[in-house]
Amino acid sequence: MLKILHTSDWHLGRRLYGQTRYETFAAFLNWLYDCIVKQQIDVLIVAGDIFDSMTPSNKAQALYYEFLGRISQSGTCQHIIIVAGNHDSPSLLDAPKDVLKFLNVHIIGTACENIEEEVITLNNKNNEPQAIILAVPYLRDKDVRKSNAGESSTQKQSQVVAGITKHYAQATEFAAQKQNDYLKKYGKKVPLVATGHLMAIGGKTTSDDGVRDLYIGSLGGVSANMFDPIIDYVALGHLHVPQLVGGNEHIRYSGSPIPMGFGEANQQKQVLLIEFTDEMHIKPINIPTFQRLAQIKGDMDHITQQINQLKTLNEPVWIEVIYNAKQIVSNLSEQLHQLVQASDIEIIKINNTQTYQKILKQTEQSESLHDLSREDVFARCLETHDISEDQRTELMACFQEIVYEIEHDDVRAE
Repeated sequence: MLKILHTSDWHLGRRLYGQTRYETFAAFLNWLYDCIVKQQIDVLIVAGDIFDSMTPSNKAQALYYEFLGRISQSGTCQHIIIVAGNHDSPSLLDAPKDVLKFLNVHIIGTACENIEEEVITLNNKNNEPQAIILAVPYLRDKDVRKSNAGESSTQKQSQVVAGITKHYAQATEFAAQKQNDYLKKYGKKVPLVATGHLMAIGGKTTSDDGVRDLYIGSLGGVSANMFDPIIDYVALGHLHVPQLVGGNEHIRYSGSPIPMGFGEANQQKQVLLIEFTDEMHIKPINIPTFQRLAQIKGDMDHITQQINQLKTLNEPVWIEVIYNAKQIVSNLSEQLHQLVQASDIEIIKINNTQTYQKILKQTEQSESLHDLSREDVFARCLETHDISEDQRTELMACFQEIVYEIEHDDVRAE
């Protein structure tokens, strides 16, 4: 039997509206270690976005390396596969890969020039192949297409999807050859597992999960049909909601292990256990809640009632309040903070919809940049300066392209 555990999107170092979450990340990694030991996991796959930033803090990196060290010493997990996501610095992940390889930690931060290097054979304790991994990281624009002057966003996206499809096809072809060779030599089929950090067509997101558009001018567009049927399981990262892709049981997002925003507050987080015996079995393992979040929406009476109910839990709760009644409450923040005094509840964010109805005419103190996306800020600048509608569309597209280039420039690379 071969046991693989699929997780992704740790986002170590991510803050929630200014609140650090290192204790929560540490609690998750401790739980993950215990889960690996308890379930006797052979292979751990982390499908990208290990860190939340290309320049992670020392504390976030310490959590990462301490976890890898503990797993390597546990004597349980034989191999760890880590691929980079769009939030990660490929060069940061790749830097220690030659050292970590001695601990059976296999890292692919950057798409390999020789695509065969992304196809990794994992051997068991008898030095026989137990799995073939297509360890494909997040494929950046420059990895899969050549830039040509004058291209439209649609043309760029089409070429990106074609490039990603070609990349997987070439890697799968080489992996299939390996699988066939092992079948002849050992008389058994070796499972073929692929990784990916991408946006699939029809993928579910939440409003404040921090998932970025991966390619210019598009929310994604990779079809499940891209993955060859010869692949036994596809371990995906990027989307924070656990889900199947195109209804296929064997193509899955594990989702993020902790809520990345209040929109995920009621979402059951999980990792995925894949067991290979005569058949493949997939079992979700629920992750406990390490820091309770709550999103409360309504008028003042409803908000008060919900907060009072949370008080009865007698445990720390971070909450977001969305006040959406028509009646204007001038001292909303003061009233809310009085409600949670002498309790374990902390109000992290207050969203007063009355504020948004006065956008650009009057800004209230309760609104901050945390409430706005970059596109919101830029759109307001365009409106403030009376830019015409025709020009706004073009300028917004240019703005998004600039942001894309900034985010995909690995600042740690030479």
